[in-house]
Amino acid sequence: MPLQSERVTALTAFARRMDHVTTAHATRSFCAIAVLCLSHAACSPGEAAKDRSSATATAATPADSLAVAHTVERFDSLLVGGDSSGALALLAPDALVLESGGMETREQYRSHHLPGDIEFVRAVRATGDPVRVVVRGDVAWTVATSITQGTFHDRPINSAGAALMVLTREPGGWQIRAIHWSSHTRKA
Repeated sequence: MPLQSERVTALTAFARRMDHVTTAHATRSFCAIAVLCLSHAACSPGEAAKDRSSATATAATPADSLAVAHTVERFDSLLVGGDSSGALALLAPDALVLESGGMETREQYRSHHLPGDIEFVRAVRATGDPVRVVVRGDVAWTVATSITQGTFHDRPINSAGAALMVLTREPGGWQIRAIHWSSHTRKA
């Protein structure tokens, strides 16, 4: 199993390959998500060893990948349907949302960006590739890209976006721990 520093390095390298955000912004964002994912294992040497052994013992199955993809797709569907309570129920209490160059807690997201995100996804059509899912023990992450086109508040929208979500397996199913959304205007 890779060391924690190797995981952070891998996420940072991935962030640098994203050509539509600056290296510094991507590195900060993905490192924040990596720290969130790894913070539980870093609590103490005993906890880290226990997490490594359980991650090794809990092999990912196709059912795990499907459950993670379903959670992410359900979150997106709840936003499109305008169900903020349902969407929030899929976010862990300590979830972090990174968008628009900032970071919000679950509660800050609920009161700040969530209403606007719902309004936006209900007004503008987005198409995308299938969600890519990676499961490692009780932690998973998804990556998806999209093209969004339409009009929002009398403003034409033509953008390419990317979404990274980090989830953890909980007794009640998979919960979203972190979301990072980014987008840029597509050239005509």
